[in-house]
Amino acid sequence: MLDDLVYKLFTMSILVPINLGKYLLSVISITAFGIGLSSSQTMWLMVHEEEEVASAIDVTDTIIKKRQPDVVEEKLTKDSAKQVKTLYKKGWRRDITATIFWVGEEACRANPVHNKASSWDMNWVKSYGGVDAPYARNRFKPKDFSPKMNPFYIALPYNDIASTKAAKHKPGLAKLIWWYKQEYKTKYLSVCKGKWLAIEKDGKTCYAQWEDCGPFVTDDWRYVFQGKSPKKNRNNNAGIDISPSIRDYLNAQSGSKVSWKFVEEHEVEFGPWSKWLKNKRSLSKNP
Repeated sequence: MLDDLVYKLFTMSILVPINLGKYLLSVISITAFGIGLSSSQTMWLMVHEEEEVASAIDVTDTIIKKRQPDVVEEKLTKDSAKQVKTLYKKGWRRDITATIFWVGEEACRANPVHNKASSWDMNWVKSYGGVDAPYARNRFKPKDFSPKMNPFYIALPYNDIASTKAAKHKPGLAKLIWWYKQEYKTKYLSVCKGKWLAIEKDGKTCYAQWEDCGPFVTDDWRYVFQGKSPKKNRNNNAGIDISPSIRDYLNAQSGSKVSWKFVEEHEVEFGPWSKWLKNKRSLSKNP
């Protein structure tokens, strides 16, 4: 009995500081990703409040006790762990609810923040060349003008620019975004803006660029970069906004289920979005 008491006291003296340390590490690691809470997609120059940590921390014990030799810890090899990590990052996000949005869209009940500006462009309408009216179309372009930017564009619910007056990168992005070092120019310019995606519906695929943040939130890094489910929201947990051109190309509508994944520019196949590729020589000409 005395031996049991000594063992219990010894175990408590070890577990308490270890669990406390693990809790602090969890807080530090989550904060490093810059998790925040935003009621809707917003311009980074118009936001005046710090984002708050909105995720609960789940602390679990992984200590193997000496008195339980039958407990076996499953360990991944370095290769398999790398494959899992790659799958989360670059794999398809399946059965994601899509909603329709467009450059110049006015604010309304379904769209609480107007799209005259994007999260990364205060003058989005001017940069695009006009309002991308969803029902006045010339094939996959607006009817009344030729857009200055790719009409195949999307919004995802993450903003790499911190919502502070300094408007610079959130901390920890180099570990979260695998193309960060490749696309980094200054800490004040987004490395997400312009990133290419493949979007699929009913066996048909188009390619588009990331140009805004939403729907609804701008802090859902687990979904965007790690393949988790989108945060719950009133639009059937929508996880991507698509432009009128994508809607028409994929024969989609607001509420349609799509799949999407990040792609490199050399993986983009031929289509009405091809004009907007930087390096057209690497284009895969598959109709």
